[in-house]
Amino acid sequence: MKMNWRNMAALALFATATVTAGSASAADIKEVRFGVEASYAPFESKSPSGELQGFDIDVGNAVCAKLKAKCVWVENSFDGLIPALEARKFNAINSDMTITDQRRQAIDFTDPIYTIPNQMIAKKGSGLLPTAASLKGKHVGVLQGTIQEAYAKARWASAGVDVVPYQTQDQIYADLASGRLDAAFQDAEAASKGFLKKPQGAGFEFAGPAVTDEKLLGAGVGYGVRKSDKALKDALNQALKELKADGTIDRFAAKYFDVKVVLK
Repeated sequence: MKMNWRNMAALALFATATVTAGSASAADIKEVRFGVEASYAPFESKSPSGELQGFDIDVGNAVCAKLKAKCVWVENSFDGLIPALEARKFNAINSDMTITDQRRQAIDFTDPIYTIPNQMIAKKGSGLLPTAASLKGKHVGVLQGTIQEAYAKARWASAGVDVVPYQTQDQIYADLASGRLDAAFQDAEAASKGFLKKPQGAGFEFAGPAVTDEKLLGAGVGYGVRKSDKALKDALNQALKELKADGTIDRFAAKYFDVKVVLK
């Protein structure tokens, strides 16, 4: 028996978005399931009561409101977000994930939303710089699956730098504060809000300038989607375009960020 569009759409989205009969427009999407790694303040973290909060959370909820869809948040380790997306545990990644050529081999992305500088932190007065020569023999923490891990392994590890991957950013900060790490490499806003401005980060500072490398560090953050989900990608892009145009994303950025973010 020939399968109709409604059944094909339901199978394709595998319960991650509900689609009604007819063309798959923004109006047909009833639920958006976002995958998130919730220990990367101010993008995504948990309040003392356990509620998700942060810039990506606010923007994601605003996207769902534009689509008149229910937002569902599914927590996952960062390095497992792409496999979990492919396994249909959720239907979009919304977790400060930078668009890179390597990631595009596995999944698709919306248009870029914003970009954040990447910067290293270390003890005040350490004199450390984000270079292979300066970090030789040092221990540098990075979050597994991130562009910072890819950069550190490609540019520093072969020169004698001990690049140490972690499953959560909170573990990196804990080991940095205890002295088990000499430095940590992440985006500058996460470092500022998630560590430097907290009691745990007293005595630490940004070490050296921002690091740029478009090939490894990408050129912007977007939502990751499966390559087969074009209708969802188009709907997310349209909602994000409207939220940029009406100033909503700018307002959220002003609420959360110390470091200047560039809206794309």
